[in-house]
Amino acid sequence: MTALVDEHPRLGVECVLRELHIPSSTYYRRRRAEKEPCERRRRDVELTERIKAIHADSAGINGSPRVHAVLKREGTPVGRKRVERLTHEADLAGVSP
Repeated sequence: MTALVDEHPRLGVECVLRELHIPSSTYYRRRRAEKEPCERRRRDVELTERIKAIHADSAGINGSPRVHAVLKREGTPVGRKRVERLTHEADLAGVSP
């Protein structure tokens, strides 16, 4: 949606949104979220970087269960499923024996 509006700057935001039947508040909320991500998104970015570092330290062997265990040992409060989701989104995988 935001890309479509950006492609046609001459038309104006309101005209494009009216034709798409999208409330302007939805557009502006999405634009704000792109500029200022919420606390959870910022924390996800930090965790993803830490997960990548742990994965790299293990030479790419550790998967999400072991990465979660390392984070837990370090005292980082994070859930197992969140680590699984972030590991998957970062295209990281452990090595099976």
